[in-house]
Amino acid sequence: MLDLKLYMAQRLTALIMAPLVIGHIAVMIYAIQGGLSAAEILGRTQGSVFWFAFYGLFVLAVSVHAAIGLRVIAHEWGGLKGPALSALTWAVGLGLLIMGARAVWAVTWA
Repeated sequence: MLDLKLYMAQRLTALIMAPLVIGHIAVMIYAIQGGLSAAEILGRTQGSVFWFAFYGLFVLAVSVHAAIGLRVIAHEWGGLKGPALSALTWAVGLGLLIMGARAVWAVTWA
């Protein structure tokens, strides 16, 4: 049952990430073609609830998606099972979430 829930969670996060990836790439192309400097980009993102929510959701979805994917790889290719597999999954997911959240905070509010 857990495998089915993880499978569905990974597919759901992929559905969430797809438009966010397209949006992120579109913004990067716009910024590069517009000749915006890093300072100008930060000037536009600082204090923005929209960019905080956009990238916050992106980081959350990526953290869950990647942790589940690495869990499958560790189990199928590495033979990891039980508590060690769960610990790896949680460590990867929380590590990505913490690093991503710090980056989102730095770009939008710091």
